[in-house]
Amino acid sequence: MMTFVVTRSAAMLVYRFDHDGDLEVLIAHMGGPLWAHKEEHAWSIPKGLFEPGEDALTAARREFEEEMGSAAPEGPYLELGDTKQSSGKVITTFAVPGDHDVSTFSSNLFEMEWPRGSGRLQSFPEMDRAAWFDLETAATKLVKGQVPILAALSEAVRRQIV
Repeated sequence: MMTFVVTRSAAMLVYRFDHDGDLEVLIAHMGGPLWAHKEEHAWSIPKGLFEPGEDALTAARREFEEEMGSAAPEGPYLELGDTKQSSGKVITTFAVPGDHDVSTFSSNLFEMEWPRGSGRLQSFPEMDRAAWFDLETAATKLVKGQVPILAALSEAVRRQIV
């Protein structure tokens, strides 16, 4: 019998309302040379892997801090549920209201061989910049598998207001 291991990530989506009352989200552009010249579908919600038995919210908060350079806003947190990616990875996303200052952005680093085949390891930021976007714009920026998370956020926020 074959056993399949599901890769799980936990994500933290910070949101706010602009001066017109429109919902905005904080997302980050993926770092490294493979994403350097891409803009559409090259952004991500701050997220990362977590282990079985680890609390997803704790992991989401940790990953936000690693990728954004400062702690996630304090709750209340909205659990937006699980989103399955085309790769099979499942992302458990939490949302929290906040007004994160992107001028404090600073991401952790990862290493990869670059240029490919050179045998030379180089360090790159996991995320190279962060910005606030309205939901329509964010849908064009986020990697496609994360776009459904925006609808989940919109619905969860609407339920809170009603």
